Amino acid sequence: MPTEVPTATDNRTASDIAAADRITGLDALELGPKRSKAALGGRVWRSAWPKLLAVVIVVLGWQIVVWAQWKPEYVLPGPATVFGDLGTLITTGDFWDGVRLTMLRAVTGFALAVLIGTIVGAAVSRFAPLRAAIGSLITGLQTMPSIMWFPLAILLFQISESAIMFVVVIGAAPSVANGLISGIDYVPRTWLRVGQVLGMTGFAKYRHLILPASLPSFISGLKQGWAFSWRSLMAGELLVIVPGALSIGVRMQQARDLSESSLVISFIIVVLVIGILIDMLFNAADNALRKRWGLTGS
Repeated sequence: MPTEVPTATDNRTASDIAAADRITGLDALELGPKRSKAALGGRVWRSAWPKLLAVVIVVLGWQIVVWAQWKPEYVLPGPATVFGDLGTLITTGDFWDGVRLTMLRAVTGFALAVLIGTIVGAAVSRFAPLRAAIGSLITGLQTMPSIMWFPLAILLFQISESAIMFVVVIGAAPSVANGLISGIDYVPRTWLRVGQVLGMTGFAKYRHLILPASLPSFISGLKQGWAFSWRSLMAGELLVIVPGALSIGVRMQQARDLSESSLVISFIIVVLVIGILIDMLFNAADNALRKRWGLTGS
């Protein structure tokens, strides 16, 4: 590679030019080689085919069990019957009204859990005596089966929306709080010292340093909190049937009472699909955050 020679119009010395070349080389090494972006269709297919393969394997195993006549077909219908009934079900307005009600409960309960969990997590991580008092209690609450709370919720709130919300919040908030506490605990001490040098104190320190640094762990806590809240909600809709509120759980219970196995399995598939879609949203947020922090190869 030819060496750049200083000219009369160039005030830099040879050592300056060599240093600039070394810095440019280090920058290129840090950035890494540019990768050619594949076509959108190819990337979508690489992401989708493992999921499609898993669906095919599950459906094939299901059909084999039906062919083996382990249970009568009116108890365990085959995939063709279930998917046919599911196709008919999703064209009705009542079905979408039930989905809307269930998702409204889920979003409301999860939002309350995030609010409460964030406040509790920030307070516990900030004050050592508070952590010593309730730190283990938060973990204990996180491991409690949500169904254990329903008798108390019914005693406190009767058969009402509040009873369901109570269980959803108390099931999800500890996971959110623990996610935030873990994220704050692993913020590098060097960053905290730099923030102190820059004059960050009080709320500004949390707002501009600690909370952004704890986001990866916090998002994991949010994802786990959503899983707890979704399971709690489904259990609540099956156990606490509010009059006039025809949610997914209520409709599934009605199908069970009428021994309509195909509809029961259809609603199970609906709940599974909703859970997978929400999980994909959390994964997208997590991947975007990792790319922003330079934690992925892309």
